[in-house]
Amino acid sequence: MPYVDLHSGDDYASIYYTTSAPHSNVGGFDPEKPTVIILHPLFLDSTWLDHQFGDPRLYLNCNMIAFDMRTSGRSTCRPSGKHDSWVEAADLALCHQHLQLPPCHILALEGTSINCALRFAVLFPEMCLSLTLVNVPAPTELKWVFTALDELLQTWSFCDDLESFEHAGMECVRILVGQDCDSDLQDELIAYWETHIPPSQRHRAAESVACLMNRTPLRPEVYASIRQPVLLIHGEQNEMYPKKFAEKLLDQLVNAEGGAILYLVKGAAGSLSIVPGSASIANQVFAKFLGRLPKSQPQIRLPKIAILERMQTALGELAEITGDPSYMSHDPMSSLSFSCLTSDLVKSQEELLRHYARSRERAFCPLDADGRPIRKYSEKKNEHWFYGGKDGLSVAGSSLVPPERGKQESSEKSAQPSRTEGSIIKPGNEGHLRKAVAFNSGTVEAYVIKGSMAKVAASAPVTPFQRLLS
Repeated sequence: MPYVDLHSGDDYASIYYTTSAPHSNVGGFDPEKPTVIILHPLFLDSTWLDHQFGDPRLYLNCNMIAFDMRTSGRSTCRPSGKHDSWVEAADLALCHQHLQLPPCHILALEGTSINCALRFAVLFPEMCLSLTLVNVPAPTELKWVFTALDELLQTWSFCDDLESFEHAGMECVRILVGQDCDSDLQDELIAYWETHIPPSQRHRAAESVACLMNRTPLRPEVYASIRQPVLLIHGEQNEMYPKKFAEKLLDQLVNAEGGAILYLVKGAAGSLSIVPGSASIANQVFAKFLGRLPKSQPQIRLPKIAILERMQTALGELAEITGDPSYMSHDPMSSLSFSCLTSDLVKSQEELLRHYARSRERAFCPLDADGRPIRKYSEKKNEHWFYGGKDGLSVAGSSLVPPERGKQESSEKSAQPSRTEGSIIKPGNEGHLRKAVAFNSGTVEAYVIKGSMAKVAASAPVTPFQRLLS
């Protein structure tokens, strides 16, 4: 099976991988082609890399291998509060050495993958020929993103019905992909999350989000130590991570070979690697970038340094970066030894994981008896009287009004005189949601004396309040 088992005294992880070789193994690689490691986007896994593995500009000219992060896809691990991007970089290095891969080009897609790739290039520069980073994240999470992901995780993990889960899934689509996400892609994303990250797997989702949000930014001297060629590809309309962060990283990579390059994809937003048009543009730019680099010697051969010795050297480099010599005494074969989280943060994350793991076996399941999604998200939009529009606003359809009442109201409206500009009842407002319960006198008076209602009382024709509020 295509797994790399990483085990030590305090950690265990089974990392799944897939390749572009005919039998999805490393032995099928063409020794004359360069090798590319692809790291998947947040909340997804290697099955979402079809736009990369299926592009002839890439698979005809490169050997490609993709790993699932330890809390994503088919990979499994022991939950740990020490999990951060340095740990994922150590996972990648151990997999690289166990599979005896040659030095590779790294294609990192979105947040956690980019954080992992940068740290991998710092600690293991001889394994990394170049870096291509797609949609560069902020050094630390923006406040609105932090709040949105926190609320999203709560809703996602502890929902009680299908509508709540689908609502959380749609909010996640808006954050990661953008408002203009294609409906078919929406269906595929939400169906994937229902199948692979249901509420019963909320501890894995919580660990992934904690790894993203609890990171610490790298110092300028750490960025300066990256000497490989670097290509930054960024969506021009990315709301989660505006392009200013890619431009800032471009300025910090002062020692990148040939100077770091930034390419902006016009009209693209978040997760451009899974949007067909944007992904094709990114693949073209990446293929041309690889074509400009000098040819390497990609033959697979035994490493000159034992894995234990190489990982011990990496711990020494991490001790210099952090200024903490205690790293030298850590177990070099444990990825958790590379964690840079403080003890307080580790304790906080462990409490978080225990909270999300509690009673998860009794959590709501969004699948049917056959283990398949109950429906497509697009099939439910107009199924209920209360649904969200494209902009997230909730409206009620006219199907709620009985036919006889609808005819009566339409005749009354045609007989009413036209209202002034200050009136709250306008022709375009009939479909908006209205309060179903009756107002008491105090509430009516409050509405009359505030805002535009004062204009209504002063300038509109005499009309019963019940009609104004209906």
